[in-house]
Amino acid sequence: MFREVVPGRIYQQINKQIQELILNGTLKKGDKLPPERQLAEAFNVSRASVRESFRSLEIMGLIESRPGEGNFITNYNNAIIFEPLSIMFKLNNGSFSDILEIRTILEVQAAGLAAERIATDQLQRLLSLMEELENSPSEEASVETDKQIHYLIAEATGNFLIITMLEAISSLMTSFIANARLIIAKNISEQGRLIKIHKDVVTAIAQKNPRLAQDAMRRHFYSVLESIENEEM
Repeated sequence: MFREVVPGRIYQQINKQIQELILNGTLKKGDKLPPERQLAEAFNVSRASVRESFRSLEIMGLIESRPGEGNFITNYNNAIIFEPLSIMFKLNNGSFSDILEIRTILEVQAAGLAAERIATDQLQRLLSLMEELENSPSEEASVETDKQIHYLIAEATGNFLIITMLEAISSLMTSFIANARLIIAKNISEQGRLIKIHKDVVTAIAQKNPRLAQDAMRRHFYSVLESIENEEM
């Protein structure tokens, strides 16, 4: 399974082989990697090079070290995407509007897919969350329920990439824009639109109408954009 490496940056070559094995399905999440000694023999390198590779892969979020057990292919963590994305966002002077634009692109499509694919239990949870939003005791509670609604819609698409990207982008927004959701919720709710906007989205999904779901989600993000244009972030 593993090949002897050639002279050069040895740990990078080891990394590349392990990544290739993940990509072709040979290694799956939760799989235990062979011990350092066995890998060192397979790669014909020192154990120090294997340890350096393991440290690098652990930083990348691809493996996890469990004391007394060994090294394992990690279960997915959106930090794998979020950390480099957040750094590039900052270096390129990304704006809150940039985040909203990509969320609009993702979530309008997600709403349409959710209307086609949502499972019965997911729909019941979505309707329950909508009821919670309508009867929310505080603005802070509304913000949390709002987030859960969006995550559940993404989950209902069954598309891992949509779910992953939404989680990473949402983390990015939270990290860089202090109290962003509270500001949005406050401004839209003052206009009496927040609950109706979400209810339109949920109703369209419940009716299994992709076009209406997309239109409702698009209106939602237009309202969000309007709310931040008059607010200094």
